[in-house]
Amino acid sequence: MPGAGVLLDLDGTLVDSNYLHTLAWKRALADCGEWAPSNAIHRLVGMGGDQLVPTLLGREVPAAAERRAEHYARLLPEVVAFPGAGELLSRLRAWGLAVVLASSAPGSELDPAVGLLGGRERFDAVTGADDVTRSKPDPEVFRVATQQAGLDPGRVVTVGDSVWDVEASRAAGYACIGVETGGFSRHELAEAGAVAVYRDVAELVAQARTSPVAALR
Repeated sequence: MPGAGVLLDLDGTLVDSNYLHTLAWKRALADCGEWAPSNAIHRLVGMGGDQLVPTLLGREVPAAAERRAEHYARLLPEVVAFPGAGELLSRLRAWGLAVVLASSAPGSELDPAVGLLGGRERFDAVTGADDVTRSKPDPEVFRVATQQAGLDPGRVVTVGDSVWDVEASRAAGYACIGVETGGFSRHELAEAGAVAVYRDVAELVAQARTSPVAALR
C-alpha cells in the first residue's frame, strides 16, 4: 500500500551550499561576458539552470551552465551538512515515514552532497535533475519523487528553503515546510505559502512533535 513520506530538498535545506552556487553562477556569467548582481543570482538559486539564466538575464546563455558546473565542482569541498540534517532523517525513519530526496541538482553534484548525509541508503528514493525534464518551481521533481518512492500523494509533506520549493510543492498539491537556511526569510517563505517555517532543520527536529510532519505519522 502507498505510504506516507517527506520529500526533502537538498541545497540550502540539508547542506549549506546556496551561497557557493551563487558564486559559481557569478563566475560562470563572467566567463561568458555577462554580469548580474550577486543578490539577484542568489534569489534564483533553487531553480534549475534551465530556468535561472533566462529569468535572470531575459535570454539564454548556453555556455553558462557548463561553466557553472566547472566552478561549482571546485567549490564542492566547502559544502557541509547542516547541524540536525542527519538527525532529521533518522527521526523521520523512526516514525515510519519514507525519507525521499527531491532536488534540482544533477547527479554529479547530488552524490557528493548525499555522501555528507550518510549516503543513498539514508533515503528511500533519490530524485534529481537527471530524472526530470523541468526543474523547480515546476512541480515535476516532487511528482516524480512521489512515484519513485511509491507514496500516497495525499500523505506527503515537503521541506525546502526557497520560495521555488514552496511554489513547486503547492503546484504538486503538497504542503511545504520552510527553513531559512537558504537565505529566504520566514516572511517570504510564509507569504509564498509555506505551512510552517523553521530557522533550520535542527529547529524542525526539536519541534518535530508539533510540526506538520507529525500529522503524517
